[in-house]
Amino acid sequence: MLTKPLSKRRRAYGRLMRGLMVTCAGLTGALVLFLLVYVMVRGVPNLSWELLSTKPSYLTGRIGILPDILNTLYVVLATLVIVLPLGVGAAIYLTEYASNKKLVAVIEYAAETLSGIPSIIYGLVGILIFSNHMGTCLMAGALTLVIMNLPTIMRTTQESLKTVPQSYREGAFGLGAGKWRVVRTVVLPGCVDGIITGCILSVGRILGESAALLFTAGFAHAVNGLLTGLATPGATLTVALYVYAKEQGEFGVAFAIAAILMVLTLLINLAATLVQTCFAKRRSL
Repeated sequence: MLTKPLSKRRRAYGRLMRGLMVTCAGLTGALVLFLLVYVMVRGVPNLSWELLSTKPSYLTGRIGILPDILNTLYVVLATLVIVLPLGVGAAIYLTEYASNKKLVAVIEYAAETLSGIPSIIYGLVGILIFSNHMGTCLMAGALTLVIMNLPTIMRTTQESLKTVPQSYREGAFGLGAGKWRVVRTVVLPGCVDGIITGCILSVGRILGESAALLFTAGFAHAVNGLLTGLATPGATLTVALYVYAKEQGEFGVAFAIAAILMVLTLLINLAATLVQTCFAKRRSL
């Protein structure tokens, strides 16, 4: 007599929880879809070739975001060139070479703590350390982003290295291979998909960062080469979005930049998914 009511309660509880989860998933999907459609509807009509291929002219009132696109590219390249060797190298050392487990645990805890610090604090540190010595320039902003993304690259690479079975290492050691040869020829090829995915997602974070760059990179809208641009102030797309929306009230241009950033974010996530799928298929062959 007691089992039937209990079974009904369990079934009712299961249906309730399943309904709540479906509702939460639906709300999340609807929110993302609404944000995507709203930004695209407001931003795409304001996109034009003149906007994308020219620089601003305050004499004629022309608005162009070509300098902001180039500055964004320069910052991404400079950040990746510095952060990738540091992050991947630190992860390899901590996972494959470090023998002091307590020290490794402390470094991992510090990296996780750094990942949760608000970006505005990184901007304050960047302006005190880099901008005071280098001046306000894109390179100062790139170095600030290096500090921000270093924990992410390091922890992502560490988790990828840990997915390689220990038997692979032991087999290579049994064949007489040295430590670095094992890491280079066995461990890294076995987790390169996770490393590449982490790097691609870091590019997305670099593209979307604005608070740290507001303090360190500046607001200039000038077209420069790579080396000249890194040594001079410049606004990235996110900083330009803030300037046009908040300072100048050009919401049409701001939504156009937002649409570009949205498309870039979608492409980056798609690239990360394709990389994972490609390497998964290669492993299964």
